Amino acid sequence: MGRQNLTVPIDIILSPVSSLPELQLPLFWIFFIIYALTVMGNLGMIILTKLDSHLHTPMYFFIRHLAYMDLGDATAIYPKMLLNFITGQNTISYHACALQMALFVVFIVSELFILPAMAYDRYVAICNPLHYNIIMSQTRCHVLVGIPYLYCTMQALLFTSKIFTSTFCTNLLSHFYCDNISVSFMLCSNGPDIASLINRFARFNVISTLLAVLLSYLMILLAICRMHSAEGRTKAFSTCASHLTVVVVFYGTVFFMYVQPKSAQPSVIDLLSSVLYTLVVPMLNPLIYSIRNKEVKNAFYRVFWKFKV
Repeated sequence: MGRQNLTVPIDIILSPVSSLPELQLPLFWIFFIIYALTVMGNLGMIILTKLDSHLHTPMYFFIRHLAYMDLGDATAIYPKMLLNFITGQNTISYHACALQMALFVVFIVSELFILPAMAYDRYVAICNPLHYNIIMSQTRCHVLVGIPYLYCTMQALLFTSKIFTSTFCTNLLSHFYCDNISVSFMLCSNGPDIASLINRFARFNVISTLLAVLLSYLMILLAICRMHSAEGRTKAFSTCASHLTVVVVFYGTVFFMYVQPKSAQPSVIDLLSSVLYTLVVPMLNPLIYSIRNKEVKNAFYRVFWKFKV
């Protein structure tokens, strides 16, 4: 399409994950299975931490909100993507694109900020166990989750309003979902300025939250080194293992997606990292917190037998 002004394009044409016709059906089933596992795993974690009283602790409060975020960011993108596989049309309406972008920013940035809160929770549990329940009060837990939600909502509204009140020069989007930077390249005049603003926020979000996580784990490591009991050190490491795994996987994929320089045409690494952190990571997180976690397994059996009876 030529460079004509499209203040409100009727439909936005998305870039396909693969342009090969023979891969459309296999890709549909791959993404459908992964998305189904994502929904089941995160819903299961949400229900389990709600129903079982033994999991009504700060750690599982944060894990439940992590599950909300994982479920939210995957659901913002993949049902529409799966529908496009079925219909053979890689399109999304103008207003649906704006909604998808806003929801995705809220959930994905919120996840960045809940990981430091979870690291702080582990720091208090290991470094100040006698005062854990006082420090990690219900009020503090809600503040540690509520402020990021508010900040991320304001950020999503800022990006979405700036982009969707601008003039579009094309309705061709070089991404398989409405990524804010990719959509900004569709604008006629102020696209580079908006993309630069988004990149600055993204770098701040990633670097500040990662530094907070690293600081918490530095303090944890120093506390573990001061422990005289080998059993105590092992228990402390096992307490942090699941969260550390989530941190490494999530920040690794986000780093490739948002910290590297952006261009109008995303690279293969962009597309791969997008799939990883929008679908694969949300599928893995509930598995990471379930595998070798006796508390979650015992809670599952208690809830299962309670409803069976």
